[in-house]
Amino acid sequence: MNNSSVNGQTTYQNPVLPMDFSDPDPVRVGEDYYLISSSFTYLPGVPVLHSRDLVHWERIGYCVSRLPYDRYEKPAHGCGTWAPSLRYHDGKFYAFIPLPDEGIFYTEATDPAGPWSELRCVKEAHGWIDPCPLWDEDGQVYMAHAFANSRCGIKHKIQVSRLDPETLRVIEDGPIVFDGVLTQPTSEGPKFYRRNGWYYIFIPAGGVEHGWQTVLRARNVFGPYEDRIVMHQGNTTVNGPHQGGWVTAPDGSDWFLHFQDRDALGRVVHLQPMCWHNDWPFIGLEQNGDGIGEPVLEWKAPVGTNVGSLTVSDRFVKGQPGLQWQWQANPHPEQWLRPGSGDGLGLVCGAQGSLWQQPNVLSQMLPGDNFTASVRLSLAEAGVGAKTGIAILGHQYSAVELCREADHCTVRLLSGQVTDLSPEGGAEETVVLEKTVDSDEIMVTMKVKQAEQVEYGFHTPDGTLEKLGDAFPITRATWTGARLGLYARGAGQDDVARIQDLQILL
Repeated sequence: MNNSSVNGQTTYQNPVLPMDFSDPDPVRVGEDYYLISSSFTYLPGVPVLHSRDLVHWERIGYCVSRLPYDRYEKPAHGCGTWAPSLRYHDGKFYAFIPLPDEGIFYTEATDPAGPWSELRCVKEAHGWIDPCPLWDEDGQVYMAHAFANSRCGIKHKIQVSRLDPETLRVIEDGPIVFDGVLTQPTSEGPKFYRRNGWYYIFIPAGGVEHGWQTVLRARNVFGPYEDRIVMHQGNTTVNGPHQGGWVTAPDGSDWFLHFQDRDALGRVVHLQPMCWHNDWPFIGLEQNGDGIGEPVLEWKAPVGTNVGSLTVSDRFVKGQPGLQWQWQANPHPEQWLRPGSGDGLGLVCGAQGSLWQQPNVLSQMLPGDNFTASVRLSLAEAGVGAKTGIAILGHQYSAVELCREADHCTVRLLSGQVTDLSPEGGAEETVVLEKTVDSDEIMVTMKVKQAEQVEYGFHTPDGTLEKLGDAFPITRATWTGARLGLYARGAGQDDVARIQDLQILL
């Protein structure tokens, strides 16, 4: 629960989204809030969330069904959809999305749940990231963006470009409006706004793990911009605090949603109170006497109603995965899924190679620091060589899998290590432990502790839980936290693994 009551006043606790919703950007339309985030190589990409109180969120869809480049037919770890921005203009929602190796794109929808249009190019560019458009009062359209140091060697500049109001393509690259090399290193993630005759660009600076929130403002869209740090970690436990966006509630109160990097758990989302003084925003609460806001862990809740929560368990109704799941590459469900006669997931066992390189691994964010997951695996419809399992994926990963041998099945404990951190890099896998089981269907479990280690086990025919080996470490993946994955592999396209009733207890 994110809400509690103190002295009769409803409060909320941070993080409001304790999962890896990196680079969040919110908008409000009427009584409804919407938020999107980056998702890198995991597709469908750029998840869309909905809330009516900024505290309780539900998934409603994705902006990107697939990426229009052949390289994304396979996992491209660390590439794909980086920090997006969400805007509502003239009856439409617009998501501006960067692919750091290909350029800036946008997609539009009248309903944020979708369907969203195919990606349309704003600018072909290598190293342009974190775009945010601004529709100005005179009909002109501008876009602020940052640069990816890993692609073009720049990490501290913000550029403002002019867009064609009809096509939204860049028609003028425009000037560098801010260079933070001396005072605001690693300036990125711009969010572009206009208020009271001022142009504002909110930017996180100083790096993901230990940076701060800076705001730029100017009377002219192209500057000159002055800068001010408006929130930092101070004496709090909230490192960063990093990239996010500003939203105003129907009652006129202002709020700021941003992420905090929590290593293997990923980038969790915090909600901060925000106000204005002399046309400068102030975020959080001044707690240490330095005049700069610090993140709050608890605050008076915004006015609104609870729309629901983020579903993590899944019965795979009618053979379909829920909205929490993403593939590791462009989805091909017609090739990878085989629905059965009832509920449950049917995964084709045709893939070969390591889990890190397998496009049809189905995964979701870790649902919390501590949880237990159980799932039923079956190879009743699969031949020799077929494998199916549940994994915790990252640069070091682990899994427990059911394997079909010639005359029996085994349960294996698997350890993986990414050996090449390039986007299409490889991994080595080792079988740590193997046991013969007298059934082609078993219930397996995992127990995650502090998002730092995971233990595996399986249930024997009499219902006893048998632990498998020692705990494995949990590590982050490329630009994301660790992931909970389901998979099938090792046999042919006619071999199907059945996965049923994934239960996650937080």
